[in-house]
Amino acid sequence: MGSRRCWLYHQPGARATGESARRSRSGLVTIVFVTILKYGVIVDKRKLLIQLDSDPQPSVFDRVVAYDAGADVVMSYGGVTPDAVREMVHGAIFTRGPKDLHRTALFIGGSNVTLGEQLLAEACKHMLPQFGLRVSVLLDANGANTTAAAAVRAAARHLDLRSTKALVLGATGPVGQRVALLLARQGAEVRLGSRQESKAAKVAEALRTKIPEAKLESAAADPSGDLSSVLAERGLVVAAGTAGAILLPQSARRACSTLRVAIDLNAVPPLGIEGVGVADQGVERDGVLGYGALGVGALKMKIHKAAIARLFERNDCILDAEEVYALGEGLMS
Repeated sequence: MGSRRCWLYHQPGARATGESARRSRSGLVTIVFVTILKYGVIVDKRKLLIQLDSDPQPSVFDRVVAYDAGADVVMSYGGVTPDAVREMVHGAIFTRGPKDLHRTALFIGGSNVTLGEQLLAEACKHMLPQFGLRVSVLLDANGANTTAAAAVRAAARHLDLRSTKALVLGATGPVGQRVALLLARQGAEVRLGSRQESKAAKVAEALRTKIPEAKLESAAADPSGDLSSVLAERGLVVAAGTAGAILLPQSARRACSTLRVAIDLNAVPPLGIEGVGVADQGVERDGVLGYGALGVGALKMKIHKAAIARLFERNDCILDAEEVYALGEGLMS
């Protein structure tokens, strides 16, 4: 059966359904993108993104990005808990046939990354892939996956990560853990820094369960003390700590002769790495290339949009940290 695609011009007053039903500027014509088959007209399903946010108010930021990335409709739900996910997933997978489910997807957000991970696990649990009843899912609670992916991609622009010795400060937080995971997966030797070394050791242990061959070690990194041993032989430092906290003082940064790239993911003054500007994007200072939060943010936005677009290409994608990182290849400008 032959087919072709075209624009259908629909007069006002009649029913218009399908993908991207939009009025022209004059308001006189509605345009619907359809597929014309040999024996009739089939209107494509609209791209529906179901936003599951653990916060009471769903993120406006995530919703705007979703529209900019190509979603036709964003259905936003706030205060979502794990026990509510089953019915929401079933509502998504039972309303369209398997051949149309690539046009429905889930986005999991919210400020609580741990809760976001629980929502992802629940969503996957209640899919029915044996019957083709599943939809693609993106986890980016608190922007942790897209931010970590952008930071590591920025580092890879200047360093061969397979031979890089890296230090992740604030490594026990959600972004720091993902940065460490991605660096380790690329073959870097990763030192996880935290004010409490025992917490960093637990993160390292957890990462080894995912990457048994990972080269990981933990270290106490108190910015008020001597950081020379923590920084020893490090060519890359990524600061992913609490907003408004200095993790790497300028004196310690300048004293590290091996440092080549410094990436600070904190945009709230005082910044995490002293001497790196918030808008720096590969700016050299004291022989070190620096990236600030806004400098990394441009790539983060590209990756975020690419991830949303990928959701609608097929119905079996689960996009977590490593999958999101893979989407960043080639996006660095």
